[in-house]
Amino acid sequence: MIGFLRLSLQKKNQILLNYFEDILNKDVIKRFKIRKIEQLNNLAKFYLSNISSLVTFSSLEKSLKFSADTIEKFSGYLEDAYILFFLKRFSFKIKEQQKSPRKVYAVDTGLANTIGFRFTQNLGRLAENLVFLELKRKEILQPQLELYYWKDVHHREVDFLIKKSLRVEELIQVCWDVTESRTKNREIRTLLKAMDEFRLKRGLVITEDFELEEDFNGKKIKYTPLWKWFLGC
Repeated sequence: MIGFLRLSLQKKNQILLNYFEDILNKDVIKRFKIRKIEQLNNLAKFYLSNISSLVTFSSLEKSLKFSADTIEKFSGYLEDAYILFFLKRFSFKIKEQQKSPRKVYAVDTGLANTIGFRFTQNLGRLAENLVFLELKRKEILQPQLELYYWKDVHHREVDFLIKKSLRVEELIQVCWDVTESRTKNREIRTLLKAMDEFRLKRGLVITEDFELEEDFNGKKIKYTPLWKWFLGC
């Protein structure tokens, strides 16, 4: 049985690897006539190794050793091929949105696990990526919706901000393990701060299996397991 599972996992990984190489070759390299193939591969693998993370083209220039202009151009190609998505920071100023770091997400968490390099499986980042993909699907289906992340001047961050027409409608934090009190308190303080800024009475925290509703001076924070949130969507 264990041998069968290992074989199935190897087969799945090989399918995902073939899928990645096929898209990269046909939809990026051939389509955009890429000559710097090794640099493109390195960039794609870097992104898939760092899903749900903040990135800037200038910082990647230092670590990947090629120009920020090339990184920006290749990043656009990868997004056009639907390998990756980039999420902008919410700001009322368009210039600030463009200059701020972006969060990177994979089109498939299995692809990120297979292609990306990591020592441990970070379930929190994978869960955040899954939430992003569902919210992105809703954004595509409902043109009046806009999806961002939120961050203040003190670097407090809320994973997802949903804007509908002219109004911020919802704030969502993904906190996979809320049993660690310091982590939970940090995430809740940040969420409450953002709720104050946008005058929202309710906030949502998506967890692994924790379910509760708490009241903070009239503001409600609901904790919902990921599977239940998906059923609700």
